[in-house]
Amino acid sequence: MGVRDAATVSTPHDELTVGATAALVGVSVRTLHHWDEIGLVHPSGRTNSDYRVYSRDDVARIHRVLVYREVGIPLAQIGELLDDPTVDQVAHLRRQRELLEGRISRLQEMVSAVDVLMEAEMNDTNLTPAEMSEIFGQEWNPEYQVEAEERWGDTEQWAQSQARSKQMSREDWERVKAESDALDADMAAAVRDGVAPGSDTANALAERHRASIDRFYDCSYSMQVCLARMYLADQRFTDRYEAVQPGLTQWLHDAIAQNASAQGVDPETAVWQ
Repeated sequence: MGVRDAATVSTPHDELTVGATAALVGVSVRTLHHWDEIGLVHPSGRTNSDYRVYSRDDVARIHRVLVYREVGIPLAQIGELLDDPTVDQVAHLRRQRELLEGRISRLQEMVSAVDVLMEAEMNDTNLTPAEMSEIFGQEWNPEYQVEAEERWGDTEQWAQSQARSKQMSREDWERVKAESDALDADMAAAVRDGVAPGSDTANALAERHRASIDRFYDCSYSMQVCLARMYLADQRFTDRYEAVQPGLTQWLHDAIAQNASAQGVDPETAVWQ
């Protein structure tokens, strides 16, 4: 008989293998291994065969990590919060409840914005700038459109963007918003999980970011690096990404730079071409 996978080993009723724990809490085995490596959640028990297993208290700690991560707190800070001897478990739960209430409120605002879009779609009406701003936030500020035209109006990329935008339907814009939100969420999770720029995961996210720009105009790796510099230099872009996840602006810049380097572009000398 071959050696069995650790996830299938028989354990006491109140202890779970890494595979069973991952399935129970809804994260990957790789995530649990990472949290173990950085000291965030250690499996505290062992089976007779010396496999490491998670106790009830370990699983409870994982759930607390998941709540804190869901509301945007970096993993390093989560560890400090959970290991603070001056904070008891009831205080942790009270704090988590407050954070979740805030997130629920923000999600309800998003639902209201989607309702506006659905109503306009069903009534076949054009959305006003105010309604577009309500749906897309500051990313749909008409003033930004004017500024962008002043800065790049004489470029090939601006002409491409205008031509492609004019061909987009309401469904296309809905898809743009949904894909943008999904990319933001995945990048934020990468920051919280400590994904390193230059890794396969970070490179894939950098490629998704470039594809989101490429939808409007042909965006080279060199151009993407220039955009990443602008995200750090222009406080409005910095605020936009930091609102999604603290530390995301610098992480995105570094991820784009590392991915461009892997494609043969020197991020230090990249220019708009």
